[in-house]
Amino acid sequence: MKIFATVGTQLPFDRLIRGLDSWAERYPEIEVFAQIGRSDYEPRHMRWERMISARCFRDNLRECDTIVAHAGMGTIISGVEYGKQIIIMPRCADFGEHRNDHQLGTAKRMAKLFGVNVAHNDDQLADALDAVSDMPAKPVTELCASPQLISEIRQFAGLVAS
Repeated sequence: MKIFATVGTQLPFDRLIRGLDSWAERYPEIEVFAQIGRSDYEPRHMRWERMISARCFRDNLRECDTIVAHAGMGTIISGVEYGKQIIIMPRCADFGEHRNDHQLGTAKRMAKLFGVNVAHNDDQLADALDAVSDMPAKPVTELCASPQLISEIRQFAGLVAS
């Protein structure tokens, strides 16, 4: 099993990275790679890079079984397109992870999709990771955005397949 985690490029998300690293310590046999962005926390139990190229992002999406990410629409839509299990942890303004709580609304809506799990804390993240590591990958089967919207978001995010 391969897990690919990404927190985007704008803001640090130590809570997600720390929680994933803690889980990875207990499961050294599972390959975990994370794009950690500006996080202050540096993982000790998984491979990581601060920033990766759009090509590296696509390659990791294609090769992983599960995506762990902040509740950013670009990553969620990419995961849906690649048919991956997705675990999202929304950033919270109360923890200084974002300017507002818009990701909570995104997570609430995305939680209705088959193949998308939402974690709001370390325990829920560990539970979601345990659940997906015990089962074969199941593709996300419901797409909630039009192909045109997906295309526009991918172009905006620089994720256009070459």
